[in-house]
Amino acid sequence: MTSGDDQSYTDYGGDTGHTRTRLPETDPYGGAPRRGPHRSSSRSLITVVGVVVLLIAAIAFANRGDHSSTDGSASKGSQSHTSPTAATGTRPVETKSGGIPSGFAHTEQGAESAAANYATVLGSDGMFNNVRRHQIVQTIADPSAVDSLQSGFDADYSAAFLKKIGLNNDGSAPTGNTFVNRTIPVGTKVTSYSDGATTVEVWCNGLFGIAGESSTNPVTSSWFTVTMKLRWTNSDWKVLESTQKTGPTPVTGDNPVSGADEISKAVQEFGGFTYAR
Repeated sequence: MTSGDDQSYTDYGGDTGHTRTRLPETDPYGGAPRRGPHRSSSRSLITVVGVVVLLIAAIAFANRGDHSSTDGSASKGSQSHTSPTAATGTRPVETKSGGIPSGFAHTEQGAESAAANYATVLGSDGMFNNVRRHQIVQTIADPSAVDSLQSGFDADYSAAFLKKIGLNNDGSAPTGNTFVNRTIPVGTKVTSYSDGATTVEVWCNGLFGIAGESSTNPVTSSWFTVTMKLRWTNSDWKVLESTQKTGPTPVTGDNPVSGADEISKAVQEFGGFTYAR
């Protein structure tokens, strides 16, 4: 990540679209589906009643103030329109270039998927390594924007910046520590679209910091929106420009904070996804 918001070269990372992830096709636990412990019939009844009460409360809450006027004169223009939250059934792209998903469809949905995947790779720890950063930019940038994007990112990820956040010159963490820089898209929205160019906003959650007992820069989470201008080039969507702003940010939950060892293990064991609607 870089240190600022609302800049052309930043860290990560119509209808309103939603992203889905392609999950592993095999059982991650390597066996038959796990079954919960046996419960007595009376406890099961209590659980069922509790669930029903929660559902009724949730439905009542969702429907508060959502009544039409008695004369049926509610204006259509005052109602917001969103895309369905259900997955479309379109599979994520199968091809990759330089380890990055490529070959996106020449549609709004294809542009949303491209933007989500590009936000993820631009928000990865690879951006802190000079060689890998150049490979990423060369792969996802429109040819006309490669030089400007590259020079901007190189300035952001300078040796002085790496030293400031506690990394080695090659972007790696000191021995015994784990560097974390991961971007997780939450949703996408197309703000303008044509066959040749489109602008997509990607709402993201990000993890950034160094996990380790000696770290003075612990892993923290943040929320931000990445805006990408894409161009249809050589049968794929490519990045012309990428900017970032803070939020929308939800209220922090009550989850207990995990220790450095647990965070390090999670980052090493849990891989990322290819995104599509």
